[in-house]
Amino acid sequence: MKFSLFMMPCHHPKDNPALAFQRDIGLIHLADELGFDEAFIGEHHSGGWETMPAPEMALSMAAAKAHRIRLGTSVFSAPFHHPFYLAERMAFLDHLTRGRAILGVGPCSLVTDKMLFNLEEEALYPMLHEAVDVIVRLLESNEPVSHHGEYWQFDDMQLQLRSFQQPRLPLAMPSAATPANLEMIGRNNMIWMSPTGKNRPDARKNWDIVEKGAREAGRVADRDNWRIATYMYVAETAEQAWDEVREGIMREAEYFSSIGLHGHYAEYPGQPFSEFTPESCADIRDWVIGTPDDAIAWLEAKQEETGGFGGLLLHSPEWTDRHKWERSMEMFARYVMPQFQGHNTTFKSEWDKIQAKTKDGKIERSTGGRPSNLTTYEPNQPPETTPKAASGE
Repeated sequence: MKFSLFMMPCHHPKDNPALAFQRDIGLIHLADELGFDEAFIGEHHSGGWETMPAPEMALSMAAAKAHRIRLGTSVFSAPFHHPFYLAERMAFLDHLTRGRAILGVGPCSLVTDKMLFNLEEEALYPMLHEAVDVIVRLLESNEPVSHHGEYWQFDDMQLQLRSFQQPRLPLAMPSAATPANLEMIGRNNMIWMSPTGKNRPDARKNWDIVEKGAREAGRVADRDNWRIATYMYVAETAEQAWDEVREGIMREAEYFSSIGLHGHYAEYPGQPFSEFTPESCADIRDWVIGTPDDAIAWLEAKQEETGGFGGLLLHSPEWTDRHKWERSMEMFARYVMPQFQGHNTTFKSEWDKIQAKTKDGKIERSTGGRPSNLTTYEPNQPPETTPKAASGE
């Protein structure tokens, strides 16, 4: 299983933006050190909270010190950009990172960005689909591409620099339930970022739609490309975890409720924000606030529920201070990730064998003494040697 980090990022409007950006990039460096496989950054232009306008620039800066982790956009709002420009910029990033770039695209979900760019809601998905079609053709083609669509028209455009990864760099997209999006994900072999939540559609049924899109394109959908997206915060005890994030959860829930996503947190239609609690938000969104064992249990249950997926996409909100969040990430990397990567399987097996042999008496417990015939080597004293016989003796 792959483990990925996702950040919108989301910072309080009172925060110093220069410092916030440095924290975001530093978090990617930490994720790289801890063994996370991927890190994604979103694109936003308004609203005061989601502050990253050019994710590929931040990823390029992160790549200077993060030498292993794959770096992706999640997402570029495709309707805001000419598809040639997106394909070219990400192909360039792919070379700068020696083949670690992932191009994540979406229609735009931030209402203030839609207002800023004066985009009609009904145009967003058609623009996204047209852009993805053009981007794939540009990235894969050895010849100039012409396109005469509803939103973009051009003749004989060709990427001067194709992606480092061949036949092209991977594409990614979040989607909760839109059948046309899910089919497009399967058709183009994209990474699917699937959100969790009790008010979300059945992810297993949505995977069937991804498979349908893949079949129609003559390929088999790969579950390794499926990322389950959620929030997790772990500490030594569940009580400690909750104490550290309650305030932050409510601060963020208030922001998202104010930009049209109130229903993502509501337990019933029309529920007022005053009834929301940190616990109710976590429950309806299917988050994990607890211990590493709670995270392991959640992942095992999700594997069973979905039939298997390729990775976990962890959101990284600023629910608490930086040091506590970094501690949570470290605990997750130490105690949760190995359970699903197989790295400590033989260690646990060896320990189980020792415990069983000790219980059965096959390994005797030492009384603390030492056999009398045991010799030791003292590092500060030369070992005893037998003197050589003197000449003539």
